[in-house]
Amino acid sequence: MTIDQLVEIISIVSAILLIVLVLLHSPKSDGLGGLSGQSELFSSTKTAEKNLNRITWALGLVFISSTIILSAGWV
Repeated sequence: MTIDQLVEIISIVSAILLIVLVLLHSPKSDGLGGLSGQSELFSSTKTAEKNLNRITWALGLVFISSTIILSAGWV
């Protein structure tokens, strides 16, 4: 297994996991109530949602980095 194949596998796995994690996010559509800020008054961000956001951002960075590496031919 070469480094090129390893980066391709990382890219594919991160893409699939990124799709799954984005689908796991809860909808945040506030409608017109979001304009006045009333929706933030009664809702609190859970730690699970924070962790899901962090993992999603990290996987997004891994996917973008591996895509840039593969497309630029650095491997």
